[in-house]
Amino acid sequence: MMLGDVLNRISNDGEAVEIILGAGDLRLLTAMQRQAAAEGLDLAAYTRVAVQRYMASASDEEWITLLGQMGRAADPGGACLKRALELALSA
Repeated sequence: MMLGDVLNRISNDGEAVEIILGAGDLRLLTAMQRQAAAEGLDLAAYTRVAVQRYMASASDEEWITLLGQMGRAADPGGACLKRALELALSA
């Protein structure tokens, strides 16, 4: 699935949970829920914001790393989402 398709599906927290679990794991979901609450956002909104922040601030080196991961992934959109969310949490 393409990243745009993934993001378009995230219109509520239930869909966000499903997509995050599909792209990552329970640890990622728990951390995302915690960070969303800390920022005063619901999970769906925080997920979209985290990806937008990643896209706007990723360095050239990060883009190269991401493209390599997406090229090897069965689900490139999911790989991009997971990388964006993990880096959003580490910031």
